[in-house]
Amino acid sequence: MTLADRITNWLAQLRASGLASVLSRLVIAIAGTVALVVPTVQSWDQLDLVPLLGVPLLLVCIWLPDSTAAALFLVVVAGGWMMRAPSEVGFGLVVTGIALLAVHLASAFAAQIPSYGKVSRRALRRWLLPAMIAGLLGPVVAIAAAVVRGAEVPGSLLVTVAALAAATVAVWFAAGQSVSGG
Repeated sequence: MTLADRITNWLAQLRASGLASVLSRLVIAIAGTVALVVPTVQSWDQLDLVPLLGVPLLLVCIWLPDSTAAALFLVVVAGGWMMRAPSEVGFGLVVTGIALLAVHLASAFAAQIPSYGKVSRRALRRWLLPAMIAGLLGPVVAIAAAVVRGAEVPGSLLVTVAALAAATVAVWFAAGQSVSGG
């Protein structure tokens, strides 16, 4: 296949893209940019490797949402934060966490449909409810973690992880999911 054929094929696929596919990839682009920019503008010294790896991974996430690039992007950004960031919960951590959550959810949604696929409102609602609950749970868990950490309760990390796991299960069942994936 020549370069001209590849470009023609890519342009035909772009024209045939459904609205849901375009919007989900736009969410990946915006949330991924936020997840890269917020740690960069913090006062602590971030690893230079995070943007160098994060930007190409984000581009691959947008282009191929069903690849492992989204998972690697999450690992790179979260790993960069955990290596150098201060341990207290702050606004930057919450915004980065919500942005990573949005990248994860939008990548999972975009990976399930072909770029030319049409998505019904019912399918969008099945994704929107858990996404909104998960997005709202981020700040709630952060506030709870800050309160527990401020109270210096032993095992506060375990309490936070258990609360997050319980919230995930609640979101899963609120969305009408079953263990068999239906």
